[in-house]
Amino acid sequence: MRSAAAATAPTLPADAPLGWQDLRYLFLVALLALPFVGQAAGASGVLSLAFLAVVAAIDLAIGERPSAAVARAWPGPRRTFYSAFLYLYALAQFALIGWGWAVASSKPDLSGALWMGVAIGFITGGFGITIAHELGHRASRFDRALSQVMLATVCYAHFYVEHNRGHHARVATPGDPASARLGESFYRFFPRTVFGSFAHAWRLEALRLSARGDRAFSPANRMLLYMIVQAALCAAAFAWGGVNGLAFFLFQSFVAFTLLELVNYVEHYGLTRRRNPDGRYEAVAPHHSWNSDTWFGNAILVNLQRHSDHHADSSRPFETLRSIDSAPQLPTGYAGMILLALVPPLWFRVMDPRVERFANASQSRAGLPRA
Repeated sequence: MRSAAAATAPTLPADAPLGWQDLRYLFLVALLALPFVGQAAGASGVLSLAFLAVVAAIDLAIGERPSAAVARAWPGPRRTFYSAFLYLYALAQFALIGWGWAVASSKPDLSGALWMGVAIGFITGGFGITIAHELGHRASRFDRALSQVMLATVCYAHFYVEHNRGHHARVATPGDPASARLGESFYRFFPRTVFGSFAHAWRLEALRLSARGDRAFSPANRMLLYMIVQAALCAAAFAWGGVNGLAFFLFQSFVAFTLLELVNYVEHYGLTRRRNPDGRYEAVAPHHSWNSDTWFGNAILVNLQRHSDHHADSSRPFETLRSIDSAPQLPTGYAGMILLALVPPLWFRVMDPRVERFANASQSRAGLPRA
């Protein structure tokens, strides 16, 4: 249920100075300290897992807080601030992975390396892939290249191809492995989306190369490049850190892309696009994604929870995404929904009636976005 505070939002002029609505995203940079705190406390992985419950509790306590209405693109200093924020995070995460690898390599047993993998994977998956996702939608070649490098560090670089060219075109259809079906548990969804997304990314690259007269097995195939780079990272992790170093790198990758797929599961569960008489699906619209406007969740996930507006216009920078009242609304933020998704009976009890109610109220789907 939407809070009274979420009903209206003041308009923010395009030339407004930097303020709290901008600086709140720096919470994300501060969260990079979680693995250090956990290491000092001797409970790296446990602390990271507990943080999900903490964020869920904060979301429930603070609730929805709309940000001021924003311009389509910020001019001057504000644009520079947001780009610098993304680059700062990327550099900090690369350093964090290096630190985690060094600590894991020095652990006396394998379990210590795996727990460090949980701690770092929570960051690289929960926040790093979110930043890579944002960079991957930008027009700049540098930003897109940085996105692919970040994804390679979690052995999921094919996400760049599949998400941009596959998921956004096929979302909420049976052909999209990243759209969870009504009644499908996360544990059934996970292998379907992991293997299905990789297979479709390969097919997309093969089709792209075929259109220009190249073979799929050629140096121009991004998928082959991704596999080579990721294999090289694994080899380096083993060469410099032994079994512990390799186990850390692989396990933090697994934790990271598992978190990504948990978010994918939440974002489109049970929502479908109608097939038109000509056999084509209706155009992608805000009502094909679940929306959440919890203040803290959007601060640390750079507005990823405003997913309905992202699918309506994937070129929108994260700081300008709006919450759309006519879109289906999640009962809380992603952290709470992820915990719920891990317990299928509870997930179905909460979400299936919401899917059915929204489908029955399809006539109210059209509407203007709210900032």
